[in-house]
Amino acid sequence: MADPRPSRRQGGRARRPLRGPRIVAADALGALTFRHELARQATLERLSPSLQRSLHGKVEAAIAGLPAAQASAQLARRVHHAAAADNGARVLDLAPQAAEQAARLGAHREAAAHLATALRYIAQAPPAEAAQLYESWAYEAGLALQVYDTIIEARHNAIRIWREHGRPDKVSLNLRSLSRLHWRRGEGEQAEHFANEAVSEVENLPPGPELAMAYSTCSQLHMLHYRFDEAIEWGLRAITLADRLGEVETRVHALNNVGTSLLFDDRPGGRERMEESLALALEHGFHDHAARAYTNYAEYAVVSKDFALAERLLSEGIVFAARHDLDSPAQYLLGRQAQLRMEQGRFRDAETIAQGVMKLERLPVVMHLPALTVLGRVRVRLGEGGGPALLQQALEEGLPTGELQRIVPVRMALTEAAWLAEDRAAGHEQLTALAAMDLANFRPSDLGELAVWWRRCGMEEPLPAPTTRIPWRRAVELGGDPLTAAKEWERLGLPYEAALALMQVRGADAPTALASAVTRLEAIEARPAAMLARKLAQRLGIAGRLPKMRRGPYTAARQHPLGLTQHEQQVLALIAEGKSNKEVARTLSRSPRTVEHQVSAVLGKFNAANRMEVLLRLRGEPWLLSTAAP
Repeated sequence: MADPRPSRRQGGRARRPLRGPRIVAADALGALTFRHELARQATLERLSPSLQRSLHGKVEAAIAGLPAAQASAQLARRVHHAAAADNGARVLDLAPQAAEQAARLGAHREAAAHLATALRYIAQAPPAEAAQLYESWAYEAGLALQVYDTIIEARHNAIRIWREHGRPDKVSLNLRSLSRLHWRRGEGEQAEHFANEAVSEVENLPPGPELAMAYSTCSQLHMLHYRFDEAIEWGLRAITLADRLGEVETRVHALNNVGTSLLFDDRPGGRERMEESLALALEHGFHDHAARAYTNYAEYAVVSKDFALAERLLSEGIVFAARHDLDSPAQYLLGRQAQLRMEQGRFRDAETIAQGVMKLERLPVVMHLPALTVLGRVRVRLGEGGGPALLQQALEEGLPTGELQRIVPVRMALTEAAWLAEDRAAGHEQLTALAAMDLANFRPSDLGELAVWWRRCGMEEPLPAPTTRIPWRRAVELGGDPLTAAKEWERLGLPYEAALALMQVRGADAPTALASAVTRLEAIEARPAAMLARKLAQRLGIAGRLPKMRRGPYTAARQHPLGLTQHEQQVLALIAEGKSNKEVARTLSRSPRTVEHQVSAVLGKFNAANRMEVLLRLRGEPWLLSTAAP
């Protein structure tokens, strides 16, 4: 055989061997790799299936023979080779280990993929191992994937096997998970059924971890339905048992339920419990629980108009969810971010974010409802087509959940749409439906909004609700002082609410108030409300005191959803293309120091630790690459 080494020319330079292009290369450690995936595939296709299986088996065995630390670091490769060797026993042994390793790092999509590989050999697994595989895959897939029918089927398979093997604790665990899955799909009755079944399955056994978490699941459902007294009662029961058993995860879950209930019902102690729940979840690596804490706490911050807190929690939560493959929670949080932008009068930003969420396929109902509701509401406020139809869709999807939080905001939005259109009958229809609900379980903020719309729409009968629970900023308008209410809304950063309050002013202050309302509304492109204010001024005989009507298209200043400047958006676009700082500086003709500062600013506004986290967010939020209007 000819010597493959290159010959030497005079002067010591090597001469290329007279062969075709190399298809493999060696790294610094001597390991061979293909220069291109196509070369690898072409080489593989030349081998017979039996030889491929044999070689894969040998590679897996070789990796297994490495020192323990190295073999453990290559679990994912070992699963790949074991599966390619069609060695079911090795896959069943290695895949759960690889999945656990990936899950610890927050790579839940990869964990689900490893377990899916193991499920191909489920017939070879002993019954208990098979049940655990179904259960583990359903958990990881429930976090990272949107295949809910398949996930629910896997949970039922696990329940069937665990029942046959006399494991009520495991049956209860999977029933709890079924409750959560049906809740996400907006199937309220099934969610409550499975939660109650989870308690029944273990309540006659000696108190254990599954009973504690079943208690907390009941607490969670009561909280979601705004049955706050029951939520707190069940949650405290779960915490007591969890602390006795040393179950930190259940404590985290129950603290969230109790804290959220206290916050939304304006009772003391809610913030402290939410902060503890979030801190413990992050400390112990409970990714799903941390995302839920970010979600509930951020929603409270938006509803209570604590926008500084909302900005922080939403920013951190969205990054956290993207980093850990938690797609559904990420989209839910984005829906709340759209709600925040709407409250701030940034209607175009709210519309952009909500549209992005609604474009995603297979997102479960509950996880897209916040975005759908915001999208309908901002289109009504902007006077664009399709707003009422979107709100009707949100109502139809929200009603089966039986949850006030999915129904009340939508009916409020439809009431506002009717008021803007001066459709008295449609407004009264929505208000009557709201008044027929259990007003005792309304959040104070919702009760205050209902009372204000009840007054604005001229309902003849008094609202059958306790006025003592109505927040101060709503109560002052109801008490005949809308000017003070408007000042409070302005202070909190809600220009649209301030303008609507100003439209209620009568008497000597009406001309100034209506003029101010029109100015505010036109500045944020709220055309229907601005037109209604002008009509009201005309009816009051003070139309001449208002600013001249704007002609042509509105040109409200647009902001990037995360506050990036135009220069930072240019840098972001190049980061998305994978360019280095040096390449960005060369492309934009800026100094390296300037680009370094701008890249740091982009990372800061994304709340990202590095470029990879920026790219992860762009994968789920492509609209963040859009530039502001000139």
